[in-house]
Amino acid sequence: MSTFATLPDTKSPVRVVLLGAGLMGKKWLSVLMASPDVELVGLVDLNLAAAEAALRDAGIENVLCGTNLTEVSNATAAQAVINVTVPVAHHPTNVEALFAGLPVLCEKPAAPTVSQALSLAAAAEMSGQLLMISQSRRYYRNLAELKDNLVSLGDVGTVTTEFFKAPHFGGFREEMEHVLLVDMAIHAFDVARYLLDQEPVSVYCEEYNPSWSWYAGDAATTAIFEFTGGARYIYSGSWCSPGLETSWNGSWRISGAHGTARWDGENQADFEIAGEGTGEVSLPQRVDHDGAEEIEGSLAEFVSALRTGTVPSGEIHANVLSLAMVEAAVLSAQQRERVSMEHVLSAAYTAAVNDESLPAVRDALLAWPSVQEVFMAGSRVGAAPSA
Repeated sequence: MSTFATLPDTKSPVRVVLLGAGLMGKKWLSVLMASPDVELVGLVDLNLAAAEAALRDAGIENVLCGTNLTEVSNATAAQAVINVTVPVAHHPTNVEALFAGLPVLCEKPAAPTVSQALSLAAAAEMSGQLLMISQSRRYYRNLAELKDNLVSLGDVGTVTTEFFKAPHFGGFREEMEHVLLVDMAIHAFDVARYLLDQEPVSVYCEEYNPSWSWYAGDAATTAIFEFTGGARYIYSGSWCSPGLETSWNGSWRISGAHGTARWDGENQADFEIAGEGTGEVSLPQRVDHDGAEEIEGSLAEFVSALRTGTVPSGEIHANVLSLAMVEAAVLSAQQRERVSMEHVLSAAYTAAVNDESLPAVRDALLAWPSVQEVFMAGSRVGAAPSA
């Protein structure tokens, strides 16, 4: 995992440019304006009128608007970029920012493909800048508390997520292929890695579309992942399941040698411990995580990383395998067979090397001992983010 440059001034607000003025960009506008840790100095969007309207609607003044990231960043002496563009734009815009000397906090996914994510990891290495992916659904106090207390279960054998919602989005989502896997499941897959502190080995996945579905692509799926410690993670979900819906984080069950934990995705998790011959096993003292949640949490960890040099849990190298879980699940559903992470990473690495247009980034890719060693052995999820 690469090291990255830190900010010499650890107390002043970080001067940031927001890249993207769409629906998610507007949500980030309010978060950035409310944070004492950052100062919004620029807003960049290819649609200049939309960017200006977003600032006007939010009542924000004295922020430079433009259509060119480098020009706006230079004009405002920006210190970091928040990338909220559409996924297809993540790779080129992240590379532009990194080689302009700017660290980036980028909305998930890192890129549309694992091969592009590998390119971004190499670009972060060569630029010496932090690229962090905002997996915002890691940042819940009750989730951090659940992770803290998993030790009470002993060895974990099974983790399950049920995700059942029925949103009518309209627009591009209802026309997407693999809509649940590609657009939403990465959140749960990433949380499974976070909870287990293990990495995925393989997956068998099936996708289907119920007869009443209003989605063009398959909106329901079940996937079974094997992890390095032997645990199995089962994800079962649907985006066209009205009635008794789960939370947006899904409903979780973690089964271990000494007991079971359940989490509804919102409230405090429940634990039931049954010790062998002892009746009950006391839970360890819970850790009080009073920090920011969701995208406020990812912003807080990003700023902390820039000030301290502590590698954040969403650093690009650590995030690649969450994206690889999605790509492997899609491939498994298409081929109707079990797919290994090693296969997905190897194919992505070959594509990344062949497609890379920047000599320095290609050299960094070629310098890796192997893609498996860099990401399967060296990429860890990291400590629980407490914001």
